[in-house]
This record gives sequence, structure tokens and C-alpha cells, in this order.
Amino acid sequence: MNVSQPIRRLAALTTVFATVLCATSALAQKTATAAQGDYFSNWPAGTSPQEVGKALGEHFVTSPHQYTATIHYSEICTWYGALTFAELTHDTKLRDELIKKFEPLMPGGAEVERTPTRHHVDDSIFGVAPLEIAIQTKDPKFLAVGKGWADRQWENPQPDGLSAETRYWIDDMYMLTMLQLEAYRATGDKKYLDRDAKEMVSYLDKLQQPNGLFFHAPDVPYYWGRGDGWVAAGMAEMLRTLPADHPQRARILAGYKKMMASLLKFQRKDGSWGQLIDRDESWSESSSSAMFTFAMITGVKNGWLDGPTYGPAARKGWIAAVGYVDQNSDVTQVCEGTGKENSLPYYLARKRRTGDFHGQAPVLWAASALLR
Repeated sequence: MNVSQPIRRLAALTTVFATVLCATSALAQKTATAAQGDYFSNWPAGTSPQEVGKALGEHFVTSPHQYTATIHYSEICTWYGALTFAELTHDTKLRDELIKKFEPLMPGGAEVERTPTRHHVDDSIFGVAPLEIAIQTKDPKFLAVGKGWADRQWENPQPDGLSAETRYWIDDMYMLTMLQLEAYRATGDKKYLDRDAKEMVSYLDKLQQPNGLFFHAPDVPYYWGRGDGWVAAGMAEMLRTLPADHPQRARILAGYKKMMASLLKFQRKDGSWGQLIDRDESWSESSSSAMFTFAMITGVKNGWLDGPTYGPAARKGWIAAVGYVDQNSDVTQVCEGTGKENSLPYYLARKRRTGDFHGQAPVLWAASALLR
């Protein structure tokens, strides 16, 4: 017998086995990818993040200022959402329009008087917009302005190292932390990230309740939807950037997961959440629903949350949030600006607004999250 024949047969069998193994592995990977993608693809007509994000982003370019004589924090949050959407979709036209809209607010610009001045989280977040522009364009003038706001926020820190702007309202877990996070993203300087993580952990320790949700403030025992939405979005943003070996990451991730588990229980059948999360009699509110959706999408996509458990909830949340967008690209059912008050009727009676930036912003964030 020719000894080369068994060798050739063995080689052929090895090749066949390797081919089958590769095909099986590829099929398994494809199946896993499809299962993951099923949560965030095949959208009903008119609900894809590309369509919704573009409509809201372009609408923002032509929208007038809201609320106050100086730029309101909700407008900056919308700017950030539209800018990130433009970057993810490589829409340079939209990005350039957003930058052009901001330029009059820069030093020497025609609308510079609209620049906020208070040492307050609601004003300091103004720096997020120029920092995001700097991240995308590398333009040093925007970096200098944005960095100035981040540095100012820690000019006179408290003895414990926290910002003087710390006040323990849950809104700040986005409002305060987002500025420092963007400063880190723009500069790579770890001091901004360490400040951020310290602040977030302090708020978690002070305000998170045993059920995972957050009171509006220590003296206001109500689970206000958008307030908790700021928390959810703030933690999700921070976890996107915080390195795996950062000493505060485990604490923030634990707080985030605890909150997401609670939100899953309170999500309504249509995918939304209530103006007061745990009160069935409260009306379904769009801005909080979009914020929670953003946080869940981000968690599923990054593997912090179990896909089969949270993927369907995040999908329902997105479809519910998009359902609040009207024919003018205005988000409806948005709770008006809300200070803290220890009163149940106060929260239940808040006015519902249409086109309010508090609602426009998180829908844009969620669209971006789906595209990351």
C-alpha cells in the first residue's frame, strides 16, 4: 500500500473538520450577533434612530432659545445630543450648522450676553457644548472655553474635595458630572475623571434608596421621573468612559445595575415610565422615558446588563419615546421644569409641555446610543 494515501486521507479529513468547525463557529457568532441586534434593529416605519435623530437634530438648529435670558441647561443637553448624533452619522452638514448656532455665544459673539454667569450646576453645564465641539473639531478656542467652565466648577472645592456646586439634588448626577466627564474626554486629564467619580459616589451614597431609585432630594421623598432620569443617564455616560480599573467604577456600576433592576419593574406596558415612577395614577412622561431608555440601551450594548432581560425593555422604551414625537419633530408630554417640593400633588400636577428641550435632548441621546 502506498503510505502516502492514509496521510492524504487524514489531511483531507482534517480539512473537512476544520471547515465544519469554522462554519459552526461562524454560525454561532452570527446567531449571537443577530440575537443582540434583534433588540435594536428592524424598526417599525418612521422609528429608526437615523430618521428620528436627524429630524430632531435639524429641528434644533432652527429652534429659538427657551426658558431664561441666558442659555438654559436643557438647551445645552440638546446641543450635546444633536452633536453626538451628527458625529455618529457622519453628518458634517448638521454638525457645522450646530457649531454655527453656538458661535454667537462664544467670547465676542453677537449673543455673548446669553452666556450664563452663576456658579451653579445649571449654569456651569454650558461648558459641555464647546467641549463636545472641541472633541469633534480639535479647535482650541472651543476647548479653552469649555475647559474654563470645568476648571471654574472646582475653583473653591469643599473640604471633602467635592465641588462647591454640590447640593444633593438628583439632577446634578448628570448636570454636574457631565461637564467634568466631557473635560476628561477632551483633554485626557485624569483629574477631571477622578473629580467626577468622587462626586457620583457621594450622590449615590446620599440619595439612592434600598429599592434602587432616588428621592428628588434628601428632604423630598418622591421618585420624580425626570430627576431619576438624570441619574440614570449620568451613570450610563460615566460608565461609558470610566476605565475598568478605576477605583470607583465598581461602586458606580453597582448603583447603576440596582437602579436598572428597579426601573424594569416599574416600566409600563407601553414601554414608558410615569411622572412619578412608582405611582400608577401619575401620567406617562416622555423625558424620563427617553432617559431611562438611553441608560438601558447603553447598558445592553456595553454588556453591563443582560441582553435577554433588558434588551426587549430598551426596545419598548425607544418605541414609546418616539411615539411622543409629533409631526413637527416636537416631543410631547414633557414635564415642565421642576424644582423640589415635598408635596405629592405638586408632582402630579406639573404641566405637560410640547417641544421642551428637556424632552428633545434625551430622545437624541437615545438615538445616539442605538447607533454606537
